[in-house]
Amino acid sequence: MKVMKLLFKINDMKDIRYKMLDAGYWMQDAGCRIQDAGYRDEQNKGFRLACFFFIMMIFLAACASKQNDLPIFGEREVSGTDTIYHKIAPFKFVDQDSATITNEVFKDKIYVADFFFTSCRTICPIMKTQMVRVYEATKDMPDVLLLSHSIDPEYDTVALLHDFAERLGVESKRWHFVTGVKDSIYKIAQTSYFATAMEDKAEPDGFIHSGAFLLIDKKGRIRGKYDGTKPEDVDRLVEDIKRLRAEHV
Repeated sequence: MKVMKLLFKINDMKDIRYKMLDAGYWMQDAGCRIQDAGYRDEQNKGFRLACFFFIMMIFLAACASKQNDLPIFGEREVSGTDTIYHKIAPFKFVDQDSATITNEVFKDKIYVADFFFTSCRTICPIMKTQMVRVYEATKDMPDVLLLSHSIDPEYDTVALLHDFAERLGVESKRWHFVTGVKDSIYKIAQTSYFATAMEDKAEPDGFIHSGAFLLIDKKGRIRGKYDGTKPEDVDRLVEDIKRLRAEHV
């Protein structure tokens, strides 16, 4: 009997040891699972952090791009969630080839506008020299045009403007010299382009006008104003044309 009890005790102790080993394995397995869960949690944290930084990079890049955009000139109105910007008013003139020139000619085009007259002896010759530079700099840009308004339409006939363009050696499909009703030209200069253009008998040639070059985008909005008598300002204009083209890509 003593032997039997001893055997039972030994068997019970083996059973307990096996159970303890089994419990140890279970705890080890649980520990591995906890460790694995922790590792996965770290992975998830790393993934979420990477996503956060990626989104921030996109956001900052978008902000930087917006900051590099050229300003939009003129008054603006807010209608609900939309902002309505100042645009060049509808116009209708005639160019050096007797072609009718309206806003439609410049649809989906960037253009540079100015105001001059062919008999001007002061700033106009300088302006035209600088505008020729813009013409040459944009020769490989099919979406860029030039528009020069005569403020002396009574003298600057279509034939005279044609001769003027020929002497400059420019193509009418890229550079339009326009004439029209005097009051219409003065009005669009002052109210749309914010440029000076008027008769003034006190001036040497009888007219007063600014030497401004105006940069207009594909939506008919003013995006830049430059002194057409200063080469460094015209250099800036050429660079801004490139920037504006990049905005529309």
